[in-house]
Amino acid sequence: MFITVLAVGVAGLIIGVLGALRILAPATQTVLDLRGNQVHVDPGTLPSARTQEAMKADPDIGQRLKVPSVGLNVRLGELSEADGTITPPGFDSAYLVRNLGASLDHPGQGTLYVVAHSVRGGGIGPGNYLIDVEHGTARVEPGATVQVGEHTYVVTGSKTIEKDRLPEDPSIWANTPRRLVLITCLQQRSGAPSTDNLIITATLH
Repeated sequence: MFITVLAVGVAGLIIGVLGALRILAPATQTVLDLRGNQVHVDPGTLPSARTQEAMKADPDIGQRLKVPSVGLNVRLGELSEADGTITPPGFDSAYLVRNLGASLDHPGQGTLYVVAHSVRGGGIGPGNYLIDVEHGTARVEPGATVQVGEHTYVVTGSKTIEKDRLPEDPSIWANTPRRLVLITCLQQRSGAPSTDNLIITATLH
């Protein structure tokens, strides 16, 4: 289980759960960020075509992820973990992991996991709204609201964690009722590849 970055212009999440769950940069070498700018992704180890098909990624399920305090209002997509891998296919949506934790229809039954890319080098992904690069912290304060579809959560805290330690943290992967976990990469002031993840937790209101 591990986290790393596969892109030069993009910080791709890679997380491990229950062995080898990974979030990788998309298979395409050029994608668009939230502003419609091209983001060039370095070639890397990507899941097979069979695995990508099994994920059944949908960039827009007709819902939104909103964090009003930081101005985030982005499409909510969803995908499935398949063959130990998760691959967000783009940088203009946040993605609910449909087969981990709770479902959007029954959020009180467990933890909703939402993952989003942040981008370095001047690009903008959903995760950029959540991070304070200058201070290496979250921009989202405790008490702020997060809307996932029709459900409102109240932020309880945030923390940074080294990518190689993320899979080992049981507090993140416990399927806790009425909880939201947002995961993105924390970019560095130097512009170097991200080495940490930012975790934001919230409770269903």
